Amino acid sequence: MMFVKHDLQKHFVMPLKSNRKVALSLADKRHGRFVSVDTLELKENAIQKIYLEGVDFALLLIRQVFENEDGSSGIQYLVTSDTTLTRGEIISTYHKRWNIEPYHKSLKQNASLEKSPTQTVTTQTNHFFAALCGYIKLELLKSSTHLNHFALKSKLYFSAIQSAYQRLNSLQPVRLAA
Repeated sequence: MMFVKHDLQKHFVMPLKSNRKVALSLADKRHGRFVSVDTLELKENAIQKIYLEGVDFALLLIRQVFENEDGSSGIQYLVTSDTTLTRGEIISTYHKRWNIEPYHKSLKQNASLEKSPTQTVTTQTNHFFAALCGYIKLELLKSSTHLNHFALKSKLYFSAIQSAYQRLNSLQPVRLAA
């Protein structure tokens, strides 16, 4: 938080763990009166100005209650360094950030970006470019097949294994009976 605000001179919106210690005023912070975020009685639509331990500027805190697909509910706390934002702006900014997460996950796991055996700048650049091309191809297949990247990768592997097994069987001169 300090790096983004002071060194990069940017604002941020990020989730906050429920056990983080906060003060509700600058005076409380100076006197060391901190409480856990999850003990605060924040209403659904409220915005609370807080001061975090170890952070030298004020933050805005909101409590977001959401329902999971299985019917259970969850609570998420979001903080921002931009004290001029409204609750809706905080939530919409955070949601924009989430769209980047599946991209990074698929790029690393399905396009094999993280499995780079390269050691020189040229080979690293080539591997990165090849992984991006693989991701783009997965995106194109996703739109035509309506399958996600993980399902597509699984189908491709299964097809490759079947093809390799058929080729291996055709190369064997004698069939062994069990």
